[in-house]
Amino acid sequence: MSARERVLERVRSACQERERTEHPGAFESRDAGADPASRLTTLATMLEAAGAEVVRVDGMVEAGKWVRRFANDFESVSVGVTVPSQLRPTISTKGSHEAALGLSMARAAIAETGSLLMDARDGRRTQLLVPTHVVFVYQADVHPTFRGALSSVRADLPSAIGLHSGPSKSADIAQTLVTGVHGPGRLIVVLVA
Repeated sequence: MSARERVLERVRSACQERERTEHPGAFESRDAGADPASRLTTLATMLEAAGAEVVRVDGMVEAGKWVRRFANDFESVSVGVTVPSQLRPTISTKGSHEAALGLSMARAAIAETGSLLMDARDGRRTQLLVPTHVVFVYQADVHPTFRGALSSVRADLPSAIGLHSGPSKSADIAQTLVTGVHGPGRLIVVLVA
């Protein structure tokens, strides 16, 4: 019997002796707000607590004006493939490894955790390599729970999703918090009505 087979046999034996438990059922999350206004407030509060910035705009036209003004402070931008044309600034476009600003479109947002559901098809490098990341999310796509957000994309589920809840942070070394180590040091979430 090989070492692998011996290990697998021990695992099988341990599983047979383990007491069976019933499935706990659906996860009961805390109330993130039944109405859309409550969900938006909860999402913004959770994102800001994690260090993100939140901007609310009234429609795509205002979102386009906002991003063009904001992008003026940057030399270059990397834009995710799902970002609509009206949200693309006119500054120089570069690859995500060179750009100072990244723009993405979230598939959904989760109010209870203050998280953005990001689609890998938008461009993971744009989401992870730029120092400043702006993520647009439609207010109608803000769900109270993770389950609701995931259910909303079920028909077109990508091979990988990311949950972004604020700027990149790490306290691995000497328990000193540092932002921007493994991703963007600044996250701005633009909630589009």
